[in-house]
Amino acid sequence: MSKYFVSRRFVLTIAAGLMLAIGARGVAAAAEVTVMISGAFTPVYDKVKEDFEKQTGHKLVYVSGPSMGATPQAIPNRLSRGETADVVIMARSALDSLVEKKLAVAGSQTDLVHSYIAMAVKQGAPKPDISSMDAFKKTLLNAKSIGYSDSSSGVYISTTMFKKMGIEAEMATKAHKVEATPVGESVAEGTNQIGFQQLSELKAVHGIDIVGLIPEQVQLLTVFSAGISANSKSPDAGKALIAYLASPKAYKAIEASGLKPASKD
Repeated sequence: MSKYFVSRRFVLTIAAGLMLAIGARGVAAAAEVTVMISGAFTPVYDKVKEDFEKQTGHKLVYVSGPSMGATPQAIPNRLSRGETADVVIMARSALDSLVEKKLAVAGSQTDLVHSYIAMAVKQGAPKPDISSMDAFKKTLLNAKSIGYSDSSSGVYISTTMFKKMGIEAEMATKAHKVEATPVGESVAEGTNQIGFQQLSELKAVHGIDIVGLIPEQVQLLTVFSAGISANSKSPDAGKALIAYLASPKAYKAIEASGLKPASKD
């Protein structure tokens, strides 16, 4: 009888010790992960944040910024002046540029989504015809004011698309870059009659109607990717987040945001 109680006490003591050790390891493994995100991927992040935190115990901290541009909020500018991050999610071309500048870890780049440019008007306004290249060109020529982003889609529209359509001169006076804020907001406020941005970004704005994707002949596929920042304090937790976002667990949120999972598209 005595042996039984001694043995049982010993087992309970060991079990309690193991539980404390496992609990301590879980606390030690949990980390705060700072994520710098370009606007196109923000709607996905908002949808999956809670689930990722519950599954891993990590806490996500969100920092917004365009993939490129001169504004202080742009991700490359944030990192260049010493702001810290664990994960950056942005246009692949901009991420590769960060790797070249040693601001992001080489080989950590992971493609997450494919994104396309859409056009929007103020809520309730007539929707212009953009079903063909001729109709699209006429719509732009007739528009009083046009807004485009200071990130990848806007750079393409202002430097390539207008030129490809042969309307660069006509657009010079009425097409404007919208910096540091969603283009859709300028449309909702009436500052711009029509606006262009990634579909996922327009879908997140109230007070506008999305006309649709711009014609295929001038459409631009933008790949948004994630990578580990060179100054990351929690790289392992950052890798766990990237793996989650690239997995089927995130597909529903990605597709609901108007994006396509890179691994499926």
